[in-house]
Amino acid sequence: MNSLLRSTARCLRSGATSYLSKQADGRVWSAPARLLCAAADIQKNLGDMVKRDKVVVFMKGTPAQPMCGFSNAVVQILRMHGVDNYAAYNVLDDQDLRQGVKDFSNWPTIPQVYFNGEFVGGCDILLQMHQNGDLVEELKKLGIQSALLDAEKESK
Repeated sequence: MNSLLRSTARCLRSGATSYLSKQADGRVWSAPARLLCAAADIQKNLGDMVKRDKVVVFMKGTPAQPMCGFSNAVVQILRMHGVDNYAAYNVLDDQDLRQGVKDFSNWPTIPQVYFNGEFVGGCDILLQMHQNGDLVEELKKLGIQSALLDAEKESK
């Protein structure tokens, strides 16, 4: 990634309007230099976004109005654990964000969940963590007491 950024910067400084790169297999890859700069900016912004809050979710819709079942499931799992204070980004509002987050995580689906800047996974991973108890432990590492632990104490 760093070599791509350096190459793009050199390309822009030279005043070129497109970027050409010869791949190891001999193919030549071409893209508009502005597009590469925009892609690099999105990746940097995503890096900042996932580190800004303890819990970050890229989803379809909003926590108040999820627009797909998988995004809704992530919201419900977090809600069950009492996690209400998290950053949520609606990828339906921005196609560059939608594709950018997939490229950033190298994960093809939405929603995507991050804890302390680290990619956790999507709905299936979060559900599995919830079912096997790992989510309680991961939240504890973030300084978040799971509401399920509180409910468990009250029932005893």
